Amino acid sequence: MRAGLLRERVLFQTRLPDQDDGYGNVLPPTWTDEFTVAARIQFLRGTESVMAARLEGREPVIITVRRSSQTEQITPDWRAVDARNPDRIFNIRGVSPDEKHTVFDILADGGVAT
Repeated sequence: MRAGLLRERVLFQTRLPDQDDGYGNVLPPTWTDEFTVAARIQFLRGTESVMAARLEGREPVIITVRRSSQTEQITPDWRAVDARNPDRIFNIRGVSPDEKHTVFDILADGGVAT
């Protein structure tokens, strides 16, 4: 993978354990930043489905990052955030190395709840 193809900056985050508000309710999830790396984001064909009588738009992407000690930690429990546009959040569905084991291809969905 040539460095020129890694034009985006992606921030990877992990979810902190659920916290109780003291009244028996669970607070909304809290995410913590792990690291930011150069990446390539390829948008695949989006889909729309009707779930529970509402239209749901999905934006599947493949995020390609160089293999390193940091990126080897990424699991589907994490999420990716476009560092240049923090409103673009991607839920990680799977992580797989390429045939040369030099990069990871991360399948993720945008436009869905985290």
